[in-house]
Amino acid sequence: MISLSDFSPLSAPLLILISLPIFWCLFMLFIKSGNKTPPMPPGPRGLPIVGYLPFLRPDMHIQFTELARQYGPIYKLWLGTKLCTVISSTSLVKEIIRDHDTIFANRDSTIATRICSYNENDIGFCPYNSGWRTRRKLFVHDMLSNSSLDATFSLRKDESECYNEHGVGKHVVGERKDRIEVALSPLVERSFDLVGKPNVSDFFPVLARFDIQGVEKELRNIMQRVDEIIEDIINERTKVGGGGNKNGGRLDFLQMLMELSEKEDVKTEIGRTQIKAMIAVSSLLLRFAYDSQYHLGYHNSRTDTSAATIEWVMADCMHNPEVIEKAQKELNEVVGLNNIVEDFHIPKLVYLDAVIKETLRIRPIGPFLTPRTPSQSCIVGGGNNFNYIPFGSGRRICAGLPLAERMLKYVLASLLHSFDWQPPKGEIVDMEGRFGVVLKKSTPLIAIPSPRVSKRGRKSFRTPIGTDETEETMANGCFQKL
Repeated sequence: MISLSDFSPLSAPLLILISLPIFWCLFMLFIKSGNKTPPMPPGPRGLPIVGYLPFLRPDMHIQFTELARQYGPIYKLWLGTKLCTVISSTSLVKEIIRDHDTIFANRDSTIATRICSYNENDIGFCPYNSGWRTRRKLFVHDMLSNSSLDATFSLRKDESECYNEHGVGKHVVGERKDRIEVALSPLVERSFDLVGKPNVSDFFPVLARFDIQGVEKELRNIMQRVDEIIEDIINERTKVGGGGNKNGGRLDFLQMLMELSEKEDVKTEIGRTQIKAMIAVSSLLLRFAYDSQYHLGYHNSRTDTSAATIEWVMADCMHNPEVIEKAQKELNEVVGLNNIVEDFHIPKLVYLDAVIKETLRIRPIGPFLTPRTPSQSCIVGGGNNFNYIPFGSGRRICAGLPLAERMLKYVLASLLHSFDWQPPKGEIVDMEGRFGVVLKKSTPLIAIPSPRVSKRGRKSFRTPIGTDETEETMANGCFQKL
């Protein structure tokens, strides 16, 4: 019979050492057999700690497409301490925003977006909760409803005619811009740049307290000045009667917000902070202009995305002259050569609508949809075709979609109806894009317009188009602004 005394003093530790790997393997097999969680999608390895960040190129939208060809329609990337899942398949996107819409209803906030939105008190970056649902419902139904858009057509018409009257987009400070717009515009421009700038603090939250790039400090200084401007506007409006109707029967953006906040029979969940947040984010995303009455006209807005879309559509049209001919033929039939484009003409412009949608399909103005943060784990795979989502979809679809579509069609219809467009002699339209929050052309579009509307049709214009040289300069200025 063998007893423990037969073993040498080293036998027991050796036996334990040999047994540990065996027990570890058995334990892992047991864990895996009971774990039904699917594996993570494939993806490039990257480097320790920093992940794939050092390998990102300036043209990330093209790089991500190349990675999709290598790893499939869904793959993962470690960006610092953040695990990101990239989806490049329209069918998978459709499944996320259709079958898992509630799970993916939250957006991935950054330090910059939290500062600009007054700690997520707007509707763009607010978490998916009852406050967001209430504010979005009021925003969509009271501000961007068909009746509201119909009532404000004259304001959009004035804005569009400004392109034609003052040299296709040449604005004169002192006539259209007041002191508020002059003060706010550079702040909005810089804020937009900072929101789109990669911030190391977002990828490594442990470093956020150091603000290595100075993004947080600069943006807080900007928002302090923006807050002062917004406070002055609200105080001025309060002195003259708040939501008083002093604009020919129309309520502007601020008037609507103030009226909604004063309603006692509805739980609007809109206070002064929410009003300032919605105005600040609207200024950031919609780039709205102000009239001489200090009216915050969301209906007067020329959005950065809309301006870039107009430039892309015009570039595509000039790159394909037959498209301009077909669009102008439709405009002649629907509007008439000697008439001005009106709002009721827009639904009849079927071909122009198709041109805009095709441009947005092949060159989505946002190279990436807004990142989503799932509230819980889920399985994604399978679905249907879903090719056209430039404004997002589901619960977080762009609230300004009705306004954007109307403004795009009206401005483009007016430009194509009033002028023939040609690139400068000997030049080819560059169709390369530059990656950013908004996908813009690498080189600004330069176009030479030739008037095609008679003097009778242009009788409401205050300033006629000048010589060819002047027209080229005016168009150049227009599209550089766009």
